[in-house]
Amino acid sequence: MDFAIGGIAAAGAGIFSNPFDVLKTRMQLQGELQAKGQHAVFYKNAVHAAYVVAKNEGIRGLQKGLGAAVVLHAVRNSVRLGGYSMLENKGYLTNNHGETILYKSFIAGALTGAAGAFCGSPLFLIKTQLQSQAAEHIAVGHQHHHKGVLAAVKEIYGSHGIKGLWRGVSGTMVRALAGSSAQLTSFAVSKDFLREQDILKGRPLVISITASFISGIIQTVVITPFDLVSTRLYNQGVNASGDGLLYKGIGDCFIKTWRAEGFFGFYKGIGPNYLRLAPHGALCLVFWDLLKELQMKYIPTKKVDSL
Repeated sequence: MDFAIGGIAAAGAGIFSNPFDVLKTRMQLQGELQAKGQHAVFYKNAVHAAYVVAKNEGIRGLQKGLGAAVVLHAVRNSVRLGGYSMLENKGYLTNNHGETILYKSFIAGALTGAAGAFCGSPLFLIKTQLQSQAAEHIAVGHQHHHKGVLAAVKEIYGSHGIKGLWRGVSGTMVRALAGSSAQLTSFAVSKDFLREQDILKGRPLVISITASFISGIIQTVVITPFDLVSTRLYNQGVNASGDGLLYKGIGDCFIKTWRAEGFFGFYKGIGPNYLRLAPHGALCLVFWDLLKELQMKYIPTKKVDSL
C-alpha cells in the first residue's frame, strides 16, 4: 500500500507540473556547450518560453511527453516514496519522540530516490526526448522526431536493445541521490519545526503545504546542475553503437559544460525548474500525506520501536 500511495500521489502531481518540465528542458538544452552570447536565445525566461511554445506549437505543446511523464512519476515515486514511507513506518527514521533523525532520513531519501530513478529511467529518457521536440525554427538540442511514447520505445529498443532504454541511467541516479535526499529530508525536518509553532498546531494540511514549498527551494538549488546534466545525457544523439555523440558519461558532461558555459551554465532553466518542482513537490507530498492519513485511518499499520 505504501508503494501504491507514493505512485498515485506523484502521478496526480505530474499532470500539473509537466508544462514547466517542458520549459525547463528547452532552456537547459538552449546554447548547449556554447558560451553566453554565442548562440540564439529562443527562450528568455519561463514566461517568455511558455509564450513561444504556445505560439509556435499550440497549447498542447506545453504538455509534450505528458503520458511518459505521468507513468514515470508513478513508477519512480512508488519506489521512492513507498520505500521511504515503509522505513518511516517501521521507525527507522525517527527517534523515540517521533522526531526525524537527519542523517537517517538523508540516507533513506538518497537510496530510495536512486532506486526509483533506475526503475523509471527509460521513461525519463523518452519524456526528455519528446519534450525537446519543437518546431524547427525554435528547436534546441538534438531532435529525435519520435511520434509518441510507444513509437519511441520501439525505435530505441529496436536499434539498441535494453541497454539503449537505460542509456543515461547514471546521470538520473546521481540526480535522484541529490534531489530526493534534499527534498525528503528538508520536508520532514520542516514539518517537525512547523508542528512546534503555536499558530500552526492542529493544521496538518497547512503544515504539509508550507513544508513542501520550503523543501522545493532547497531541492531546486541542489538538483538543478544534476538535472541539467541528466537532461543532456538523455537527449544527446547516439551513433550506431548507441554511444553518445556529445558526452561519454556524467563526468564528461559536467566537465564539458563547465568549460563551455561556466558555473551559471549549470543553472540554466532554474526558474521553470523551481516552478515545476515546487508545485509538483507540494502536490505530491501533500497528496502523499493525505493518502497516508487515510491509510492510517482505514488500514492501520503497526510501527516498531526506533532503532
